[in-house]
Amino acid sequence: MGYRLSKIYTRTGDAGETGLADGRRVGKDHPRIEAIGEVDTLNSQLGLLLAELAEQAATHLGLGELIDTLAPCQHRLFDLGGELAMPDYQALNPEEVERLETAIDRWNEEVGPLENFILPGGSRLIAQAHLCRSQARGAERRCQQLNAVEPLRAVLLAYVNRLSDLLFVAARLIARRQRIDEVLWRAAARD
Repeated sequence: MGYRLSKIYTRTGDAGETGLADGRRVGKDHPRIEAIGEVDTLNSQLGLLLAELAEQAATHLGLGELIDTLAPCQHRLFDLGGELAMPDYQALNPEEVERLETAIDRWNEEVGPLENFILPGGSRLIAQAHLCRSQARGAERRCQQLNAVEPLRAVLLAYVNRLSDLLFVAARLIARRQRIDEVLWRAAARD
């Protein structure tokens, strides 16, 4: 493979615009750029989660399965970002959504039904999974905002939605496999 970037800075974005692969220049606050940025942030947070899972995998059996399931998501998020940056490019396929659904169903069967609202916490690893989940929800909102003005392929919207669901169940599964109680929400006392 040849060089992808020979120069990191171009100075073309200093006035608040950036270029898309189709040649258009848009503001850095354009809904497409906002969506790309949220997906990129999610990918970075997912990278942190995967690094922490790898560190914990030796002492907590069963975390390797989460790595095997979540690691491909970083690549698919990069594909999703590519589709956002290059509107004619198509990389994500429906089989990826199905892969996430299969993992959600398998993991959800292990953790059982949710009987109460839970809070992000219990361990650093659980909290990081919830951070990724909330970041996925933000990416989904940005993609939906873009979709309102420039329609996106349905598989992109489904993928980021399903990924947030997967990350929620992953947080619960991490708690179970680390043998840490989920942090249950307690309503404020009422007069």
